[in-house]
Amino acid sequence: MHPNHRLAVGVLAGAIVGVTASLSINVFAFKQTPDETELPLEQLQKFTEVYARIKQDYVETPDSKEMINNAIRGMLTGLDPHSDYLDEESFKELQVGTSGEFGGLGIEVGMEDGFVKVISPIDDTPAQKAGLMTGDLIIRLDEAPVKGMTLNDAVKMMRGQPGTKIDLLIVREGKDKPFKVTLTRDVIKVQSVKSRILEPGYGYVRISSFQAKTTDALIEALNKLKAENKQNLRGVILDLRNNPGGVLNAAVGVSDAFLNEGKIVYTEGRVEDAKMEYTANAGDELDGAPLVVLVNQGSASASEIVAGALQDHKRAVIVGQKTFGKGSVQTVLPLDEKTALKLTTARYFTPSGRSIQAEGIKPDIEMKPLKVAADTQTADEEIAPLSEADFNKHLSNPNKKPAEATPPVKLDEVAPEPSSKAPASAPTENDSAADLIKKGEAKDKSLASEDYQLFEALNILKGMDLVLNKAKPDAPAASNTPTTESKPL
Repeated sequence: MHPNHRLAVGVLAGAIVGVTASLSINVFAFKQTPDETELPLEQLQKFTEVYARIKQDYVETPDSKEMINNAIRGMLTGLDPHSDYLDEESFKELQVGTSGEFGGLGIEVGMEDGFVKVISPIDDTPAQKAGLMTGDLIIRLDEAPVKGMTLNDAVKMMRGQPGTKIDLLIVREGKDKPFKVTLTRDVIKVQSVKSRILEPGYGYVRISSFQAKTTDALIEALNKLKAENKQNLRGVILDLRNNPGGVLNAAVGVSDAFLNEGKIVYTEGRVEDAKMEYTANAGDELDGAPLVVLVNQGSASASEIVAGALQDHKRAVIVGQKTFGKGSVQTVLPLDEKTALKLTTARYFTPSGRSIQAEGIKPDIEMKPLKVAADTQTADEEIAPLSEADFNKHLSNPNKKPAEATPPVKLDEVAPEPSSKAPASAPTENDSAADLIKKGEAKDKSLASEDYQLFEALNILKGMDLVLNKAKPDAPAASNTPTTESKPL
């Protein structure tokens, strides 16, 4: 590797079709050791023989450069689902995807058995608005079958001028046959942080991806919520659902915003320079107020770093579904000005030493999304979620026995005890979807019908606030000074 052309960019699983996302780690120097770099002469001789036979006997005259590029790519893609060779065109695509705006669909995708799988749609993008879901399998782009394409080929077809259309043929678990979705490409501008007050005292922050300025945007959002609430917040829901990850420093910064001390994440690899550790600085932006983190199978990589750190420190209750399970770090290693390797160089671990690789973060409270409707005959489809473990050749989890996560939290352990003043909207085990609609105020009905997981997360947050502050729901927070005892759970 030329020493003047190293680039510190780590990359998430698969490819981003219209959104910037990376998991950064410093690029280390290529250090050769005799035992590890000794050329396997016998295998290389076989390779040259195969090359010569193809050049001589193939039905058409093959392109030598393309043959070598494909051979290099085969070495990398045979390692794991995320390593790859970036030829000149692919390297340019990566730089476009991580540095500027372009026409795209707004999804993160991976390759599995020659087909494109949706890892996560991104908020407010054509893919998300069209209803694409984690786990969807794309088998045709316009009239071109995906089988036989490389991931980069498929990504290039999905990108294009804003305003142009593309047809995707989708296979979805639970559907009897493939169906077509027509998307209109758009300039992808992802607002990584959004926020609002759900009820007086209780804030909601949505992070859709981890970008370079996400931490600053989070702090700004929290300050805005405090100002709107006119006092310290009594609790916050941090929504990381369908967040495919992003910049490692942003994940560290978001975790740090809610922690006072301790380890956030560390990485381990074969090369010494791949071993890194990140720790929290003093200062909790919520002053110890309760925190609920929402996750699902579309929460990957950097999202899992945040969820794992807050779970290990018992700083937050994790609610939702098991996360994607991508616990590896890819580093882009330029070979020259025009080509590079995207190579898996490390695994990352939560503060307690858990690797989430192919395992994911298990929520403290598992909760599937529920379509709440007055018509009880309307049932949700059970869709098998896609995870890292579904990819062929995925890295193994180095923990022989995954460390025990925080013991599951039951609703009745954090919810307020029933009383004559208990809100009518409080759910019970026997409530049907229709019952939930009939209970509570109009805004509760709307929240339950629009986003049942968020509805329940808010109930959990209220219960945590009551347990923590020993006060009525409309009372101000007891203290502005964070203490170890004041943190939930």
